[in-house]
Amino acid sequence: MTEQNKTRRQKLEAFLTQNPEDAFTRYGIALECLRENDLAGAEVHFKALLRANPDYVPGYQMYAQTLAEHNRTDEAKALLNSGIAAATRQGNQHARSEMEGLLMQLD
Repeated sequence: MTEQNKTRRQKLEAFLTQNPEDAFTRYGIALECLRENDLAGAEVHFKALLRANPDYVPGYQMYAQTLAEHNRTDEAKALLNSGIAAATRQGNQHARSEMEGLLMQLD
């Protein structure tokens, strides 16, 4: 397959092979999985992202939103609490307030 015939996900996966610690690429693959309705694939990448990068705030936020959309409320709440802590450590008040708002909606 030529480079220009590859999907965005395939291109990101190839880049990740060369740069396995790149958080932004891992996050991008998770989002592409969601776009393709591949929840299982997205979860693999979100989990790997947050394991390797525990302060990557957007990962918590998007993964928690995804879980909430799939009626996995308890898991979403746990992620939101971890994400709020990460956002606090990072000084990211905007993400923190968004995650706190989602957490309140789930209660």
